Amino acid sequence: MANNYLGMSGLVGISVVLLGASCAFAQQIDPIRLPDPPAASATVTATPEEIGDVLLVRQRYEAAIAAYKKMEPPSADVWNKMGIANQLMFNQQEASRCYQESIKLNPKNANTLNNMGTLYDSMKRFRDAEKMFRKAVVVDPKSALAYKNLGTSLLSQHQYQKGWSAYQKAQALDPEIFRNKAALRVENPGTAQDRGAMNYFMAKGCMRSGMNDCAIDHLRRALNEGFTNVKKIGADEEFAGLRGVPAFDQLLAEQGP
Repeated sequence: MANNYLGMSGLVGISVVLLGASCAFAQQIDPIRLPDPPAASATVTATPEEIGDVLLVRQRYEAAIAAYKKMEPPSADVWNKMGIANQLMFNQQEASRCYQESIKLNPKNANTLNNMGTLYDSMKRFRDAEKMFRKAVVVDPKSALAYKNLGTSLLSQHQYQKGWSAYQKAQALDPEIFRNKAALRVENPGTAQDRGAMNYFMAKGCMRSGMNDCAIDHLRRALNEGFTNVKKIGADEEFAGLRGVPAFDQLLAEQGP
């Protein structure tokens, strides 16, 4: 979801989590990429698309859409950006139309396919979301973000082993994928079971990246959601490296005998 940044100089971070939930069960929107700014001595007239990009970064979504609409005819990238802006305003129908227009013009844009998947997921059309994420990874087999989103989609359908497999592929492509929080995210609260499953497997991913604190945090969430228990965690060799870590021992102690 992968460099999950937008920006004026190269790539600059922006984080948007819809529905305000504190859990990490989310689908991540592929970001737009803005060009490096011109030299201070250069005289440049910004295009409507460039103006829209800046407005989108500043979360002025309606103004960004108005700027993008001045591009005639809109390119596949512009339709994708209008889709992002509408999705972040919860305008699902219009976001869907924009993504579909983008896909018509460029059916092999992994970013747009991923974003359409996040939209379907937010609408609880999980099978459709899964199809879009699978198309995205076929078009771009190196997209860690699309694999991560595919994994989350599969977990939401209780396909835990397949979801974990997709997470492993995401992490193999980008060891930082579970650490990166500066993404455009669309929160999907799901069920407690879904959130617990996602956090349990996220903890495994964190362990493989050597991020003990991250793993413990996700394990706590998985326990709180009732997906797992102390015995299951203790028997899972993925978490053997946490034994003796004070925060981990405290987490298990809090659960009682």
